[in-house]
Formats: sequence, C-alpha cells, structure tokens
Amino acid sequence: MLLFAGGLLAGCQRQSSQSITAVGSTALQPLIEAAGETYSQNHLGVFVNVQGGGSGTGLSQIQEGAVDLGNSDVFAAQQTGIKQRQLVDHKVAVIGITPIIQPKTGVKNLTLKQLKQIFTGKITNWRQVGGQNQPIVLINRAQGSGTRVTFEQAVLKGEQPKKAQEQDSSGMVRQIVATTPGAISYVAFSYVDKTVQALQLNGVTPTDQHVTTNAWPIWSYEHVYTKGQPTGLTKQFVAYLLSAEVQHQMVPKLGYILIDAMQVVRQANGQVKTR
Repeated sequence: MLLFAGGLLAGCQRQSSQSITAVGSTALQPLIEAAGETYSQNHLGVFVNVQGGGSGTGLSQIQEGAVDLGNSDVFAAQQTGIKQRQLVDHKVAVIGITPIIQPKTGVKNLTLKQLKQIFTGKITNWRQVGGQNQPIVLINRAQGSGTRVTFEQAVLKGEQPKKAQEQDSSGMVRQIVATTPGAISYVAFSYVDKTVQALQLNGVTPTDQHVTTNAWPIWSYEHVYTKGQPTGLTKQFVAYLLSAEVQHQMVPKLGYILIDAMQVVRQANGQVKTR
C-alpha cells in the first residue's frame, strides 16, 4: 500500500471526499503512483492511495464499487465476469511488453513461433534455439494479470501455456529472471534494466517506435476504469492523468508511450487497424 501527502488510510475503501483509491495493474502502477504523488503535493489534504494486485483485481474491485479507480492492462471486455457496460474506460497510455531472459543464456533473438514453442513447452532447452545447453525455466504471470492476457493473445494465440511457477509482481518477475539460470518471462518495457536481457523477436527490437507501428506486436493500452462517469475528486484526478503535464512529461519519462503517438488502434478482440 502506498500513501501520499502524509496521512494514514486503512484498507482500500474510500475514506473521504479528499481521498481516492486506485487498485490493479502493476504495469500501470508506477505512472499512477508518480501522478498521485505530484497531485497530492499540489493539492494539500488530498490523498491518492495506490495498490497493485493485477488487472483482474482492479476490474473486479471497481465493478464492486470498492475503489475509485480500477487500473488494467486489458479491456474490461477481455476479463471474465466483468460487466463492461457499468464501467467507463479512460485510456492513459500504451505500454510495450517484452520477453526477458537471464543474460547468460546466450540468445538474443527468437522468432514468434519459437517464443510460442517455449511457453507451450515444445522447446525446453536453450540450445534448441542457439543458446547454452541449459534447461529453460518458465516464469508465468499470475492468472488475472493483464500483462499475461496481452502476452498470450499476441504470442500463444489460443494455445495453452505450459504450467510453471507464477508471479504477479513485475518487479519480482524481473528479480527472479535476473538470478535464475535459464529463466524467461515477460514484463512491461518500463521494468527492463541491466539485470535482465530483453529479446528481439523476428529481428525486431522492443522499442517504443516499433510498438507505435505494431512492428512489435506485444503491447497494450493502459486503462483506468471508473464505475460510471467519474465525479468530484475522482473526476479531477482522471483529468490530471490526461493532462499535458502527465502525458508529455511523466508518460515518456516512466517508459510508457503516448496514445497520440500510436499509428494503429487495437480493439478488445485483438484486431489492429491503422489510425
């Protein structure tokens, strides 16, 4: 639980007209945290409580009215059990997602087919794709993870992943991959650092520019959902998330991509069209 502008908040229920709670996607969490902290500093007495838990949690919590904002990497329509008509979608950014491996694995590039074969268990040793003679250790994202939904839609295309250990937190996934020989998983671009190696796919590097044209196919919108049209402080904070200060300063600085920079549009069914 992260609390801003001082003060102590308990749980994730609304505390007062001067506090809001945002729950959900860990990929979106750094942006909401940064925006919440700055907003609280500029509006004394206002508190923004930000928690992770995954996109599924964010969507279910906002549907129940337990929180003010539900953060998600996926459309509400993609999540089982969510009544999307009750929710209003505020897209605040785009994020690229990349497979990451332990740096000593000896592989720099995979085809999309090879990546699919790894996560479905058909390829089990890195030497099968030109790397070290080393067993592949899969790290899946947890059920309900929007990052997982996005990855599987783009890569597995309906096939079931091989059962493996699951982790919800993007930071924990990076740490496990960095310290586990032969490990592979996937995270948002913003979580890639020098402790892990991002893979090329079909010779394409995971860059913002390649996401904007869909040359890099693993990406998603970052959604902030409200239950109905937002009012009061929630409305003001959503407006701040869409303001020039957040969009043109925080979004690129924190590794996200401006929605306006996208040359393509993706629908909830995965269909991509040129803008």
